[in-house]
Amino acid sequence: MSHGKIRENKTCLNCGHQVEERFCAHCGQENIERRQPFYFLFTHFVEDFTHYDGQFWGTLKNLIFKPGKLTNTYLEGKRQQFVPPVKLYIFVSFITFFMFALFPMININFSDKKDAGNHNTKSFLDKIKVAETQKILDSIKAEKNHSKEDSAAIKKLNTLLSDSAKINDLQETFEMDKKIDADINFGGYRTRKSYDSATAKNPSVLNFIQTPLAHKFFELKENGITKAEIFKNLTEKSFHNLPKALFIYLPLFAFFLWIFHSKKKWWYFDHGIFTLHYFSFLLLTILFIFLLTKLAGLTSIGFISIFLYLIIISLSIYSIGYFFIAHRRVYHSHGLVSIIIGITLLTINFIAFMFLVIGLALVSFLMIH
Repeated sequence: MSHGKIRENKTCLNCGHQVEERFCAHCGQENIERRQPFYFLFTHFVEDFTHYDGQFWGTLKNLIFKPGKLTNTYLEGKRQQFVPPVKLYIFVSFITFFMFALFPMININFSDKKDAGNHNTKSFLDKIKVAETQKILDSIKAEKNHSKEDSAAIKKLNTLLSDSAKINDLQETFEMDKKIDADINFGGYRTRKSYDSATAKNPSVLNFIQTPLAHKFFELKENGITKAEIFKNLTEKSFHNLPKALFIYLPLFAFFLWIFHSKKKWWYFDHGIFTLHYFSFLLLTILFIFLLTKLAGLTSIGFISIFLYLIIISLSIYSIGYFFIAHRRVYHSHGLVSIIIGITLLTINFIAFMFLVIGLALVSFLMIH
């Protein structure tokens, strides 16, 4: 219920019927003044979602601590007791991705030109250290008789040199301030012209996927886009498209549930309600884990960090077990059968979701300018 001022005129502005109290008995509209202070926009928004009568907080409480309760209650026809599933999912999704945008998960902060000199100096010093290590190794190997200590030293130095080489290769690969090198190719082709010529001669079934990616790759290469710009754009585009991708995935998750349960007893609509509640819980859990991780990173007190990480681990374990508990309570299947179906469903959805993530990454790549 809002705190807007009640109109003295008892005629409903929406339908014209007489309003006895605060709400119209005919259409349900609240009989408050048309003009309100500016802050009313924000208070009305909060009230509309939280319902100060306890509906919202009761919904969250049951969603988190009583798996399957909201779905059972809704399917029983008691639909005024809690926030509707679609409205709940949209609100939780909005809050979750708003917080992600407010406190980014990945801080893209690549070194600028000033740091480039330091980076080169550091690389030069690393090379000197590697050269010195190699000299020591060669001198030990030059000795005719090796003791056990010498053999152990040779082994450690070989390992050290191998690790240094791997690190240097990794650093060169991820030097984000560099452009795509001219000798880097796509499927063995260095230019768009050579790629188009080859695909025209030998067409493939997968060309409808490969060709747009190849064209985008050559476009970025020709435009001199740096790796940092590609990574930043790819991250931003993927994050921007993720809420849409999740919303598209909801019907697919419900479809998998529909396959594994009786078609006579359970309608696709029922599985959709279960899916909305489950995804609302997942998003809420991910949000809690995200905020706790950020908080743990900010605190310098050891026991507080340990405590926060223990909560994060507990939430992660609970989020896995939540599906099995909710599934059994809603579908009333036997314990072992419920576990088998649950594992199968999670496996199938994990694979399907990976395909969705890959598809999202490809679409995001194609959207880079």
